[in-house]
Amino acid sequence: MNPNMLGMNALGVGLLSSQSNLGIPSGIVPGDRQQDAQIWQLTQELTIPDKRETALLELSKKREIVPDLAPILWYSYGTIACLLQEIVSIYPLLSPPKLKAPASNRVCNALALLQCVASHPETRGLFLNAHIPLYLYPFLNTTSKTRPFEYLRLTSLGVIGALVKVDDSEVINFLLQTEIIPLCLRIMETGSELSKTVATFIVQKILLDDMGLNYICATRERFYAVSTVLANMINMLVDQPSQRLLKHTVRCYLRLADNPKSREELQRNALPDAFRNGTFDLFLKDDLTTKRWLNQLLEALQS
Repeated sequence: MNPNMLGMNALGVGLLSSQSNLGIPSGIVPGDRQQDAQIWQLTQELTIPDKRETALLELSKKREIVPDLAPILWYSYGTIACLLQEIVSIYPLLSPPKLKAPASNRVCNALALLQCVASHPETRGLFLNAHIPLYLYPFLNTTSKTRPFEYLRLTSLGVIGALVKVDDSEVINFLLQTEIIPLCLRIMETGSELSKTVATFIVQKILLDDMGLNYICATRERFYAVSTVLANMINMLVDQPSQRLLKHTVRCYLRLADNPKSREELQRNALPDAFRNGTFDLFLKDDLTTKRWLNQLLEALQS
């Protein structure tokens, strides 16, 4: 046997061993035999161009009901390469913007499977070490407001959101080094409400990590890049309220106040008036968590 077949390449694609005659990678605990066989069959069909689109759709539907789908995808020979092929194949449609709904739906099914891999504790680190999130950055960098592009950005944000959902400094370090923050800030300014919400959640999770907070507060330019976008969103929320978006935005401000230099800037002139004059009091009447965070923020800035 070729010894190279026993290792894994940069995409984590390694040798499959048969398990219960289902072709399930070693280390995966078989569940329902019929379901396992179907998953394995669909995984194999990802490598067959004529069957890939249907396989992507069917596998994306099973993300929530197959606990070990992520390791199966990661360790199955050629699968991750096929998913990346789906991603890079639409790069030519990004600029000038030519992406239509069918192509957007297809690549978003591939992204949904990558989100599954990014979410799973066994494959998250491997996914990150292979620098796969970088393949998504061109999607986040688009500005077209058509539905196919909005869906593409939202699904790509979902992959990054899956990475930051679990507190992990390695994830934050990777995202800071690859400059995800400017991409999120632009989406926070120009995206749909749902895209704004996910992008703000990602910035919030970066801020909640000490490394992320120190990075953003290291210079006035970085601080004001973030605080200006947050302030613009608050001004927008005055006229177009969104409870989820307001919650993430308030949490970002509260975390910024933990840094002494940023707290001084917020005390001086960087805090929106809507926070001080009770604009959101009625809106937050039933949202006790966000109301508490806003009160904590105002108290911190009075000290």
